[in-house]
Amino acid sequence: MTITDISASLATRRPSRARGTVYGSAATHGSSALAPAATERIQPEHAAAAPSPVRAVPAGTEARGFVLYVGLGEDAAAADHVELARLVGELRALTSRLAPSAQTHAAVALAPAGAGGRDVDVVRRALGDPAVQQPAPEAEADTGIVIDLTRKRVALGDDIAPLTYREFELLQHIVLREGTTVGRCDIIDALWDADADDRPNERTIDVHVRRLRAKLGGYAEIIRTVRGAGYRFDRHADVTVLASGPSPDRF
Repeated sequence: MTITDISASLATRRPSRARGTVYGSAATHGSSALAPAATERIQPEHAAAAPSPVRAVPAGTEARGFVLYVGLGEDAAAADHVELARLVGELRALTSRLAPSAQTHAAVALAPAGAGGRDVDVVRRALGDPAVQQPAPEAEADTGIVIDLTRKRVALGDDIAPLTYREFELLQHIVLREGTTVGRCDIIDALWDADADDRPNERTIDVHVRRLRAKLGGYAEIIRTVRGAGYRFDRHADVTVLASGPSPDRF
C-alpha cells in the first residue's frame, strides 16, 4: 500500500485504485501520535457545545488533534455521486468553520486494482493506524511474507521458502521494479549471460515463474501476470521487503 497527497493522486490516474482518505486536524498529521488522543462527537450547531470525551486523556499527555479514516472506494464514490476531492474539501471547510485554528492534512490510500477487503480496513492499514498494526490473537501464527533482499531469503511466517538461487534472483528482479511490468526478454537479459548454455527462451521463463509461485504458497499472487507483457510485483499489506545499503540488484 502507498500513500500520496490527495491533490497528486486525484490529478494522475494510476493502476492502483483509491480506497479512501484520512482526514486529520491540528499539527499531528499522522496516526502514530494520535494513540492517546481523546475524541469528541461533533454536536449539531443548535446543541450546547459541551466537551464529552469518549475516553480520558492519560496523565502527562494532551490531545493534539484527531484522525478520521474514511473508507470509500472510487466505485462506491461514483455510486454515491460524489468525488473524493469534493468530499475532502467539504470536510476541511466544515473543520475550518467549526474550529478556525485547526490545521488540516489529507491523504489518499491506494491499493492494487481488484484488491479485496473493506475499504476502511485498507485505509487504516495503509495509513498506519496503530490499532491495526498488531495481528489478532487467532492470526498470530501468520506473520505474512518477508522478502529479505540482504540475506537472500523469503520468510513465510516462521518458515523459509526453499527458493533456489535462480528463483530468488527472479523474484528480486521483479520486486525491485515494483509497479512496473517486467518483460520476459528483460528478465532473460538481466539474469542470464548472452552466451550462457542454459539461457532460456520466453516460454521457459513462464516455467520458472510457475515454480517460484508454487514455493510462495498463499502469497503466489504477489507476482502477477500481465497478459501479453510480462510480470509485475503487487505489494499487499502483509508483504514486507527488507533491504539495506545500495540496491542488491545487478543493475
